[in-house]
Amino acid sequence: MSGGITRKCNGQCTGQGLKASDGALPDLNEASIAELQDGLVKGRFSSAQLVKVTITQAIEINPALHTVIETNPKALSQAAALDDERKDKGSCGPLHGIPLLLKDNIATLHEGGSYALLGSVVPLDAFATAKLREAGAIFIDKTNLWEWTGARSHQLPRGFSGRGEQTLCPYYPNAGPYASSSGSGVAMAVGLAAESLGSETPASIVSPSSRNNIVSIKLTVGLVSRSGVVPHTSHQDTAGPICRSPGIVPDYMKALDKNNLAYACLRVPRAFIYNMKALEETFNSSLDIFRALGAEIVDPAGFPNAEELLASKAEKLVMAADFEVDIGKYISKLVEVLTGIKTHADLELPAPFYIDQSRYVNDAYFAALAQDFDLGRTRGIDATLAQFNLNAIILPTDVPEPKPTAIAGYPLISGQSSVLRC
Repeated sequence: MSGGITRKCNGQCTGQGLKASDGALPDLNEASIAELQDGLVKGRFSSAQLVKVTITQAIEINPALHTVIETNPKALSQAAALDDERKDKGSCGPLHGIPLLLKDNIATLHEGGSYALLGSVVPLDAFATAKLREAGAIFIDKTNLWEWTGARSHQLPRGFSGRGEQTLCPYYPNAGPYASSSGSGVAMAVGLAAESLGSETPASIVSPSSRNNIVSIKLTVGLVSRSGVVPHTSHQDTAGPICRSPGIVPDYMKALDKNNLAYACLRVPRAFIYNMKALEETFNSSLDIFRALGAEIVDPAGFPNAEELLASKAEKLVMAADFEVDIGKYISKLVEVLTGIKTHADLELPAPFYIDQSRYVNDAYFAALAQDFDLGRTRGIDATLAQFNLNAIILPTDVPEPKPTAIAGYPLISGQSSVLRC
C-alpha cells in the first residue's frame, strides 16, 4: 500500500494507502463515525481506502492479541460499491461506507467462535446486522469472543474460543480481556474501527469495556431484536455498541447535558464493590467529578436485598436451562451445518476445561426465573430507585457481581475513567 494516511499500530507502525486532498486527516485510532463520514463526504479518502487500512491494522496486531477471528472477503468490493453509490446518489446517512466490526456470534456467514459452527450457513443476516448494512455500514472483521459465552465451561478462560484462541488485553502482558465480547473490547482499545457491535448476557459488553478502558451501552433486554444472535438465555441476552469514546455514538451524545446533573441523585451500593481496591480508588475519584457538577451522591448506600441477591443461585439455573433450549432452536434454523456439531471436542474444550453437558437441567426453572425478576427488578433496582427517589445507581462496571442489571434485563452504560473530565 502506498500514499499518505497515518494509522498507529500500538503507537509503533504507520499504515499507508490514503492521499490527503483537503486538509488534515483524522487520527483513525480516535476518529468518530461523524469525523470519518465528514472525510468521506469531502472526498479526502474513500471507503475502500479506509477498509484497506483497517484490515491491514488487524493483520498486524492480531498475532499478538487474538482479537479478530476472520475478515470479510467481500469487504473491499462492498466498500467500492458504496463509494460508487456515493458518487451517483450522495451519502445515504451517517454510516454510509463506514467500516465496523461484528462479534462472531452475530450472524452473517460463520459465527460462534466455534469449530462446531465452522462453515454453517445461516438463513439470513441477524436483525441488527441487516439494519446496519441497510444504513451503509461495512462489516470488515468478525471479532473473537468467549465461546458460547462460557456456557460450555465456566472454567474456560474468559476470552478463549476454539477458533480464535485466547484474546489478550492490550494494556498489560498476557492479561485477560474479560467476558464474552472480549475481541470487540480489545479491537476498540487498539483502534481497529470506530465501533463494534457486541452482545451481552450477564456482563459481556460492559466488562470488556471496563477492562479495556472504552465505552459501551448494554441495551434493555428485548429493545433490539436478538434474531440471528447465537443465544445463551433469552431472558438476559442483548446487543449493544462498543466504542473508544462516547463521542463515537452521536445520538447518545446529543442526549447528554452535564448541567442536568445539578438535579440528579445518584446512589452507590457498596455491597457490590469488594476485592477491587485499585479500581475502587479510581471510581471514588470519579464521584468527586459528579459532585462538582452538582449531583447529590448518596454514599455509602444500601440496596434493600443485596445480601439475598448476592447469595441467590437462580441466575445460574436459568442460564443453564435457557442455553440448552435456546441453542437447540438456533441450530435447528441453520440452513447447513457442515461439521455435524460433534466432531471437534478436542479443539473446543481442551483439558482440563471440559464439563459434561448433563448439568443443563430444567428442574425448578420457572421458580428460579421468578426469583431473578423479584430480586433484580421488584425488590432490587425498582425498589431502590423508588425508595430513595433516585435518578440512577452508580458503580464501577467491573464489579465482581454485576447481577442486578443482568437478571433484571435493565440497561447499563460503561464509561472510560479518562472520559470523566470536564
